[in-house]
Amino acid sequence: MKEFKRTLITSALPYANGPVHIGHLAGVYVPADIYARYLRMQGQDVLFIGGSDEHGVPITLKAKKEGVTPQDIVDKYHNIIKTAFEDFGISFDVYSRTTTETHKETASEFFKTLHEQGKFVEKTTEQYFDKEANQFLADRYIVGTCPKCNNDKAYGDQCESCGSSLNATDLINPKSVLSGSPLELKKTTHWYLPLDQYEDWLKEWILEGHKEWKSNVYGQCKSWLDGGLHPRAVTRDLDWGVPVPVEGAEGKVLYVWFDAPIGYISATKECTPEWEKYWKDEETKMVHFIGKDNIVFHCIIFPSMLKADGSYILPENVPSNEFLNLEGDKISTSRNWAVWLHEYLQDFPGKEDVLKYVLTANAPETKDNDFTWKDFQARNNNELVAVFGNFVNRAMVLTHKYYKGVVPAMGDLTDFDNEIIETLKTYRARIEKSIENYRFREALKEAMELARLGNKYLADSEPWKVVKTDEKRVETIMNICLQITANLTIAFEPFMPKTTAKLRGFLGVEAFEWSQLGDLDLIPAGHEVNKAELLFEKIEDKTIQAQVDKLLETKKANEIEQAEVTPAKENIQFDDFAKMDLRVGTITEATKVAKTKKLLKLTVDTGIDTRTVVSGIAEYYKPEDIIGKQVSILVNLAPKTLKGIESQGMILMAENADGTLSFVSPDAALKNGSEIR
Repeated sequence: MKEFKRTLITSALPYANGPVHIGHLAGVYVPADIYARYLRMQGQDVLFIGGSDEHGVPITLKAKKEGVTPQDIVDKYHNIIKTAFEDFGISFDVYSRTTTETHKETASEFFKTLHEQGKFVEKTTEQYFDKEANQFLADRYIVGTCPKCNNDKAYGDQCESCGSSLNATDLINPKSVLSGSPLELKKTTHWYLPLDQYEDWLKEWILEGHKEWKSNVYGQCKSWLDGGLHPRAVTRDLDWGVPVPVEGAEGKVLYVWFDAPIGYISATKECTPEWEKYWKDEETKMVHFIGKDNIVFHCIIFPSMLKADGSYILPENVPSNEFLNLEGDKISTSRNWAVWLHEYLQDFPGKEDVLKYVLTANAPETKDNDFTWKDFQARNNNELVAVFGNFVNRAMVLTHKYYKGVVPAMGDLTDFDNEIIETLKTYRARIEKSIENYRFREALKEAMELARLGNKYLADSEPWKVVKTDEKRVETIMNICLQITANLTIAFEPFMPKTTAKLRGFLGVEAFEWSQLGDLDLIPAGHEVNKAELLFEKIEDKTIQAQVDKLLETKKANEIEQAEVTPAKENIQFDDFAKMDLRVGTITEATKVAKTKKLLKLTVDTGIDTRTVVSGIAEYYKPEDIIGKQVSILVNLAPKTLKGIESQGMILMAENADGTLSFVSPDAALKNGSEIR
């Protein structure tokens, strides 16, 4: 395996039209952060790049919907995302954005270089044009009927009802999102990256040269390559983005998929004047951390862009994760079905590492996985508290109890001591192997096994019993326990840095190097440790239930919003409608009907008489709240006996999507008996 002088780590740029959620964290940012911290602990030259992706149609749509500018949108969400990452402890060396001048210049120069070298294909095609808005429309500005499922709200690039990928020209009756007008096809010119010309090279580079890539990444690349590649537009007609820097391209910008990955380069430029050694030196190892929806861009399209330029290195690995679901349902920003990072940080202050632990332990590394609040609670209480925290607390408490916090000297070792020590020495290689193969879930499990080893050693050695007969033996036991505790600060540092900093505070030590993992002399005899607090605290049922309830409220709101309106009934003749005598009346008395949950007995002044009406509204209205309420009543409905009460008419009610009922009432006071027509 080739040795490299330095490592460049990039993490997919989150799209700045909403906050970051746990799916983003599990898929990209937590594993990237683990890898960066691990390499830094080894003393390696590492650059960890992040930033916000701030161009593209979804941002313009959101801006239009909210009545603000696209810049307002990206400023808002870039700040939310950047602050959340900082508070959570993602250790970017730089977190930039694609609206900076540096990025605009870098993206423009990249395009111009390829353009001048003749690497693009210029094509004139017919695309949909909105005459009323006087502009060509991007796919997301076009809606119509899906030809596959008949959903009449399909977009020009995808039907979100059946999931089919579409071309705008596939839609039936396409219309403009901007004006609602029908569209016409009009000629426009764009520049295309001819991916088909790189197909043979990509097959050799990926399928032959990178068989070590994760199976999900390799498999998706193979599928794309087997299906054949086609030229892909790198420009589009839009007024939000990096302007296309060639003559005759007025009103066009760089397509966001072309623009965004160049953001890694521009961010590196902002971070260091030596940016070229990270991008153009073969001694640099470049690793892209992404979610599976970005595999094609980072494994096929961006490498083709870099290859076309010819001066850049190519990624050594692209360890993409699959998707993380939430409580059995796909995370969706549009449906607000997510655990948002900034909200988690507010609801669980000081528990950043708990979320890192759970997301890593449950990472969707090779297949989609599920986050549940019950699992979050169980992993905290049964693993972090009961295993890791329990061992540390017992070791610290016993050291203070027996030695007033002073580390005792290690004496003679038993066979059991030697067995534990030899096992301890194996953990560094085991964790290294997992991390270097991007199996972070497995690596974290190994680190937790070290905590279990400490618990087993302490429980089996029983110093609280041995102290009565062999004080020297207890000194050795406690020294080994403290050495294991110090080793835990190394093993968990890439995964839970705030926790290990806290633990080092307990021990009164500075940070160790990765190479020291497995050593038995991390804390010298005579060193005084500090009084320990609890490393973790239990999370109670009520705290978890509050989060579950929040999601249930979201689901309920979504169901109400998405509920279909009952289809219209068959047409009737006017004479049929004219037979109904609808009047305005006032409720003068209201009581519950005995032995029922739904029925109220109402006395209604209809203007023509006073009558009794039985109505099934008891679940939605209290009797005392509706006395004096003007209502609409059908007065010529044949009487019907309900629970022994003759009901003479029907109160008109409107039923909401969630089943709740509301009175159909006049918006101004009317005389009782007024006819409704």
